[in-house]
Amino acid sequence: MAKINSKCPLFEGIDDHGKEFNIKEHLGNKPVVIFFYPKDYTPGCTAEACSFRDNYKEFEAFNCLVIGVSSDKHKTHRHFKEKYNLPFTLISDSKKHIRKLFNVPTTFMGLIPGRVSYVIDKNGIIKGIFNSQFNPLSHITNTINCLKEIAEIKDLKIT
Repeated sequence: MAKINSKCPLFEGIDDHGKEFNIKEHLGNKPVVIFFYPKDYTPGCTAEACSFRDNYKEFEAFNCLVIGVSSDKHKTHRHFKEKYNLPFTLISDSKKHIRKLFNVPTTFMGLIPGRVSYVIDKNGIIKGIFNSQFNPLSHITNTINCLKEIAEIKDLKIT
């Protein structure tokens, strides 16, 4: 189960280009932000994805990999990514296996997949978890602030 200060669960999935994506290849290299969202093209999810896009330069400043995950098929992800010019990878989790690994809750009596973001440091340790089904734009502020805290801790020198 994913929780603060635990190792990021290892997973594989199909990315928006139809290629296999393995998180193991990316952990240990740079910080990672994984945001789970219910569905491509819905108003809240589109606003959330576009907010990550609009703030992408801040993520790049932290040399951070951003990954969006929903149960949509990879072809739907590809069209969604192209339509909204999203600069990050989208992973298909059609069987909700990745959601289960991260213990992402559902809402509305289990009918709607949850909206949760995870910030993972470059060592593969989860440093932030932000759950906000009804305020998709809050994830940007929370994830960037968490990345800033991680950077400050890394730069802290003990004398």
